[in-house]
Amino acid sequence: MKEVMFSKPAKLAGSYDVVVCGGGPAGFIAAIAAAKQGARTAIIERFGFFGGLATAGYVAPISVFSYNGELNIGGIPWDFVKQLEAMGGALVEQPLNNVAFDIEKYKLCAQRMMIDAGVDMYMNSWITGVESKNGKVSKVFFSNKNGIEFVESKVFIDATGDADIAYEAGLTFQEWKDKTRQPVSMCFVLGGVDTKTALVGESMHHRLQGVNCHCLPVRERLLEIAEKEKLPSFGGPWFNAVLHDSCVVVNCTRINADILNNRNYTAAECRLREDVYKIVSVLKKEFKEFENCYVSSVATVAGHRESRHLKGVHVITAQEYLSSFKYEDSISRCSHPIDIHSASGAEQSVRFLEKAAYVSYRALVSKDSSNIIIAGRTVSAEKEPFASLRVQASCMGMGQAAGVAGAMATKAGCDVKDIDVKAFITTLKKLGAVLD
Repeated sequence: MKEVMFSKPAKLAGSYDVVVCGGGPAGFIAAIAAAKQGARTAIIERFGFFGGLATAGYVAPISVFSYNGELNIGGIPWDFVKQLEAMGGALVEQPLNNVAFDIEKYKLCAQRMMIDAGVDMYMNSWITGVESKNGKVSKVFFSNKNGIEFVESKVFIDATGDADIAYEAGLTFQEWKDKTRQPVSMCFVLGGVDTKTALVGESMHHRLQGVNCHCLPVRERLLEIAEKEKLPSFGGPWFNAVLHDSCVVVNCTRINADILNNRNYTAAECRLREDVYKIVSVLKKEFKEFENCYVSSVATVAGHRESRHLKGVHVITAQEYLSSFKYEDSISRCSHPIDIHSASGAEQSVRFLEKAAYVSYRALVSKDSSNIIIAGRTVSAEKEPFASLRVQASCMGMGQAAGVAGAMATKAGCDVKDIDVKAFITTLKKLGAVLD
């Protein structure tokens, strides 16, 4: 490929204690947490709203906040849920406390909480690179209608979902023996659905522990059809409430794609949009509940389940995770099942946990950097724990911890790996994190 050198002046947009890169479930919670600890905080987000794949990808519900009858993710993430519920934008499904949500109210609630916390927001801004030395980032550059801008900060929280900052800074990543990645899916909202029948009405409420909430009758019929005629690849399907009559979010499409390859990801999204309408035509034909349905909207982006995986100071192992091993530096928990979707075909491996697992702070930081903290699905973990940790509620819990850690490191003037762990955990508990 032909290469040329391109240069353009970049303007300083601001200097901060903590800069969060990415405004998804981990990122916007991290920014609020850092700001609440007194750190001058900014966030850079590629869309004009927060929520990441929840609001741009229609990934629902927010799961899982409770397990075995006990809340295991609290503090700012749970405050967000309760504020969203008070706005009429959330349905909290007990006993798991999975959260069905109104997509637009999710955006609005996150925005209000960010503004209330005093976070500087650089929205509609695409991160283009970093300035770093020996893994320590001093500047992050981004592009928007103002041109090329940059921010300076003492600590950077990488909540991009794909570890873009860590990658640009040259940090070390894991290479799993099994190089297959979970598939990419394009979720969509259907209107005109009869949601009062048992077929749809029961499956769209994800409230039962130890149960895969896909709609089994629809799945079985789609598998029968697929044996006789060509159908797009599918998983589930999972139907999810969006708090509007006759409307449902559908998670069904899937494709094997490399989201780190722009051309491949573009082709995958184009294919998935076609597949949405092919699958909907089958639903309309085969099921009375869907005979009058229509595609109300398709997600802004296809949702991808995994990309890069940080190699942290500690790698969370499957044995630790499944045994609910409690680390000295446990900073969050997760109780979502180990959920591995086949990259091709309709298969899915689901393993439910006996008890909520713990997350080590050392899995959010790298030996290669003194001022980068990872938050979200690029957490340092083996394949099995990753397949549980990658979901929204656990990402929010990790985001809360990352934000507090970033603020503590800037205040102490120390490496992010060297913060006072006991004081860190005490602060998290005061915020409401459930770590016992």
